[in-house]
Amino acid sequence: MKPPRRSDDSTGLISGVGAYLIWGLFPIFFGLLAPAGPLEVLAHRMVWTVLLMLGVLLILGRLGSLRGMGVRSWGLVSAATVAIGINWATYIYAVTSGQVVEAALGYFVNPLVSVLLGVVIFREKLRPAQIGALLLAAVAVVIITVDYGRPPLIALTLALSFALYGLIKKVVPLDPRTSLTAEGVVAAPFAIAYLVVLAVAGTGSFFGNGVGHSLLLMAAGPVTALPLLLFGVAAQRVPLTTLGILQYLTPALQMAWGVLVMHEMMPPSRWIGFVLIWAALVVFTTDALVRARNARMSSKDAPESAPA
Repeated sequence: MKPPRRSDDSTGLISGVGAYLIWGLFPIFFGLLAPAGPLEVLAHRMVWTVLLMLGVLLILGRLGSLRGMGVRSWGLVSAATVAIGINWATYIYAVTSGQVVEAALGYFVNPLVSVLLGVVIFREKLRPAQIGALLLAAVAVVIITVDYGRPPLIALTLALSFALYGLIKKVVPLDPRTSLTAEGVVAAPFAIAYLVVLAVAGTGSFFGNGVGHSLLLMAAGPVTALPLLLFGVAAQRVPLTTLGILQYLTPALQMAWGVLVMHEMMPPSRWIGFVLIWAALVVFTTDALVRARNARMSSKDAPESAPA
């Protein structure tokens, strides 16, 4: 098997950076959607995303992939839809309520929650470095809980819902475009029904707030789909360890927006909690990089098997 071409590596890296950069800039976009409430934004995001993805599948001649899905696939897609719906709704609420820093914390914690789910669900064994990282994260959550005077529910909900979404996506036997479209098909009836209720009650914001506002709500579709499609390109062309490092770009940008632009409070105790989370991520990422390097060295040293 030939190694990937350098151009493929460059395309994958650029796509990965683009995906995480767009996700990191989401607070700016969702902040522009007032006076729409979080649930209305979520509904528009689902509707315009599925319309866009149906168009993409139509152009690619892959609409038949939806008809070929079995009951198990639709069940997994439905579960993924619930998980990502909770994640999106929580994130939009965090941005519109001025809690971007706590949302960033959720995405910093997310890789560690994914490891924990692997232990609980797949009975994976933890390595010493992973145990150390999880302990540091647990101490950090306790410190941040004391600082807030409550558990960081937004952060924990974001981390857990996205980790569950990623876990389900690992076992869904579909390519990313079909899977994303199928999730939209599941969510669209509920989203459309909610938007109809808002329109009938006269409490929706799509009409009556100018063309610009309506276009911004419609733009939630491509803004949602583009980074997911870029991520799909990156996942096929660059190592998972590289993607693992790139993923920290998103919460770093979100946190910078919350602190520097929104001027959210960051008392010393909260900084201590974040520093402990970052220390846990350094331990976690270093362990992953070392193991990936050792695996590459082992594969190079191993004798090549004779062709069948």
